[in-house]
Amino acid sequence: MQKATIIYNDRVNTWRRMVIIDAELDKSPTPDLVSELAELRIRNLLCFSELETLNNTGKFRGKHPLIKFFSVRQLLAKLRKDDPEQFLYDFSTCRDNVKRYSSFLKRKEITDDQRKKWEKQHDKHSSRLELMKEVMSNES
Repeated sequence: MQKATIIYNDRVNTWRRMVIIDAELDKSPTPDLVSELAELRIRNLLCFSELETLNNTGKFRGKHPLIKFFSVRQLLAKLRKDDPEQFLYDFSTCRDNVKRYSSFLKRKEITDDQRKKWEKQHDKHSSRLELMKEVMSNES
């Protein structure tokens, strides 16, 4: 039930921010405001979809970032408890991946496509590493 409350609150907060941005766009539109409005709308629709699916099926879709990270955090906590050696192995692998992609991104001669792919991988592994650190600090 706590997840549903978080998603509902996110839906309300994104809607409130969208109303403010909409008023600002009427006065002086900027590309940043249009981009933020689009991102908030997508996030608001994800909230609605998650809540609708929960209402219809009793389960979350797992597409909203808050739900996705919540689920991953639970899986990591379970792995740390059940198989600490595997958790530590995964932690070191993830840390190495962050270092590797950071190094790749420092290269001078890379294409825009490579940069986008490496940034995506770097962000993915960085997020996972932060979740793993959080799990380790909460369990200690």
